[in-house]
Amino acid sequence: MLLKPMLQPMNKQFPTFLEIDLSALESNFFHLKQKLSEGTKFLAVIKAFAYGSAASAVAKKLESLEVDYFAVAYTQEGVALRTAGIRKPIMVLHPQPTCLDDIIDSCLEPCLYNFDILNAFLIAAKNKQQHHYPVHVKFNTGLNRLGFQHDQCLTVANVFGTQDHLRVASILSHLAASEDLQEKEFTLSQIGLFEKINQDFCEILGYQPVRHLCNTSGILNYPHAHFEMVRSGIGLYGFSNDPINHPGLKPIASLKTHISQIHSVAKGDSVGYNRGYVCPEDKSVAVVPIGHADGIGRQYGKGKGQMIINEKAAPIMGNVCMDMIMLDVTGIDCKEGDTVEVFGQSQTAEKLAEGAGTISYELITGISSRVPRVILH
Repeated sequence: MLLKPMLQPMNKQFPTFLEIDLSALESNFFHLKQKLSEGTKFLAVIKAFAYGSAASAVAKKLESLEVDYFAVAYTQEGVALRTAGIRKPIMVLHPQPTCLDDIIDSCLEPCLYNFDILNAFLIAAKNKQQHHYPVHVKFNTGLNRLGFQHDQCLTVANVFGTQDHLRVASILSHLAASEDLQEKEFTLSQIGLFEKINQDFCEILGYQPVRHLCNTSGILNYPHAHFEMVRSGIGLYGFSNDPINHPGLKPIASLKTHISQIHSVAKGDSVGYNRGYVCPEDKSVAVVPIGHADGIGRQYGKGKGQMIINEKAAPIMGNVCMDMIMLDVTGIDCKEGDTVEVFGQSQTAEKLAEGAGTISYELITGISSRVPRVILH
């Protein structure tokens, strides 16, 4: 069901709120899924509160759409999903040694990326008398973040061959520049190295785990590297690093607030802390109840960011405050109580972030927990 934009905040208790559109999430899921070959599994990345949205609501929706796997960054994120009732397999991408018992207790599946975490989890599985507990083995193919090196793959495989407490459910790596077609040669070299690692690893392991390498941009740009499973994070939330060539994704989140006060400021007067803006002429100023404590950082101040009021752009005046932002509404037909869109339908998070020299990932994942999430089904 299509929902018309609200003319006023929907709840007086929520002067500022983040609207999550689950129908857009569903559309993004099927848009990406139809890029895959039949039988290729789909892993949804739900880390960082589902990229700053609402993790449990997003996961429940995707589970109802029969997604195959979930992934989170840290153990506590996976525990929270289990507490919310999520039953699908959940991979922990960056498990820490202090949380390994919690992983087993919540039936989570760790990504093992070095010998310390591999040996520690093997001990935990032995202590809890686990048999063929599913784990995921990550290799570094060029991102140089987490992962075993190519020359370690035989040693890693031998560890699994000498015990029956753990079983490799998948082998994975991470593309470094799949969104940048100028780096196609580098990406193809990563894909080739991953295939070589898999071959060497499985010769000793004795069986073929699921392989997954592609992130959202990999799904769109390198279909021959989809293997048995793909991983999508940012695409599910409506963003592509190449929206011109890969349209069809819909942002699921809209951040909205309202005008608390409008007042006139004379030429030569200043606005905000440290006199961050001095009026070159008489101005109309709108104050909105959102600030850097809500996730709109100081880098958006002094006109680098803007918000949308009645389809007009209102630049940020001066410095962003902790709980308030002042907007230049000179010449905009508006009144106190009117809805203000920070990002959403009229201005995407990508557009707002671009003005401050950052990316949509940072903006959407930084929205504070004090901003209520309103779920649209």
